[in-house]
Amino acid sequence: MVGGVRYAVDIQLVQEIINPLPIVNLPHSPPAILGVSDHRGEVVPILDLRLRLGLEAAENTRRTKWVIVQLEDRSVGMVVDAVTDVFGAGGDSQREVPSLGFGDEARGIAAVHAHQGTLVFVIDVDRVAAPAEAIDMDHIRRFASGES
Repeated sequence: MVGGVRYAVDIQLVQEIINPLPIVNLPHSPPAILGVSDHRGEVVPILDLRLRLGLEAAENTRRTKWVIVQLEDRSVGMVVDAVTDVFGAGGDSQREVPSLGFGDEARGIAAVHAHQGTLVFVIDVDRVAAPAEAIDMDHIRRFASGES
């Protein structure tokens, strides 16, 4: 859940769903990137899905979760308002992705499914997490280890 809307991520990309960890803010990072966090020994960029989808930031609650997803060569944490359930998306539940005009490709919606009487928007993780690619993780790792 993000801003009262149900979103989904391909389960094969999900590494883990966790409670928020401490974040180190990064100067000059893209607006949707809150910073980085140490997750199991890996420095992971943390992307606020609310900001990435054009919503206002919100305070964390006890329901706030991080969905750690695996991109090609790194992990990214996506901050969501809540995680509800896992569901199988069959062909009969799929609906056409609506064309909303300029910037549809930037929205990052890969599919839409009807589930339990509501629409669920499947996120194109590569597209939505693209701002995390702008972060030079090698530089961050060197900085964190005390190298210059």
